[in-house]
Amino acid sequence: MNDDEEWSIQQIARLAGTTSRTLRHYDDIGLLAPSSIGHNGYRYYDQSALVRLQRILLLRELGLGLPQIGQVLGREASEAHALESHLAWLRQEQDRLARQITSVETTITALKGGERLMAENMFDGFDHTQYKDEVEQRWGTKAYADSDRWWRSMSADDKAAWQKRVADLGRDWIAAAESGIQPGSDEAQALAKRHVEWLTGIPGTPAAAPGGDVKGYVLGLGEMYVADPRFGAQYDSEALRARGGPTQGAEFVRDALRVYAEAHL
Repeated sequence: MNDDEEWSIQQIARLAGTTSRTLRHYDDIGLLAPSSIGHNGYRYYDQSALVRLQRILLLRELGLGLPQIGQVLGREASEAHALESHLAWLRQEQDRLARQITSVETTITALKGGERLMAENMFDGFDHTQYKDEVEQRWGTKAYADSDRWWRSMSADDKAAWQKRVADLGRDWIAAAESGIQPGSDEAQALAKRHVEWLTGIPGTPAAAPGGDVKGYVLGLGEMYVADPRFGAQYDSEALRARGGPTQGAEFVRDALRVYAEAHL
């Protein structure tokens, strides 16, 4: 790509896996301005704009909201230096995911072969402390301390059972979304009830605190599932992506939780 080359908003949206509407919104809020606008009103983006968009998408992967992303972009003068920091985080995530894959593959092999499970090998890559700063920022230091104490107090069998419960819930959400049922249906609402019961059983979350805003927490998490790819991936499948994109499953979960929260919380 030449330094003076520009790509249309449609081309950039397709390549980045986003939409023209999203890119226009980024322009409206001052996050990503086009490098030029044609006489026909079409937006065009040069190399500098593409680098900025790449950083925006990386920061979204970290779970930052758009206002926070704007602050981060405004503080960092060197794009290359900032991308080096993002790259370091991506490599950490790559290593963690590779360890998780190996851990799960080992468990599957042991289960199929009737072998003894090695508890010390089952949780490699599942270190929840990596989210310490993020949890404390969103819900406070006590929230993280309580949940950390709860997790560490569990036996290997209890941890495995808890993770199975999470996996089963995610699988059932995906199956429900793929079936085409409505978020307000009895089946979807039964899943929403299970989901809320799971959330309220985790110490340290606003949903588990006495007098906590369970409804607000559930509604907020539903929106987070759609906005944050790390969470939305739990409810994604090839069938759902083919039907409506990578957030199709997360949107179904969000809508079902919203119906449940309005009716019961």
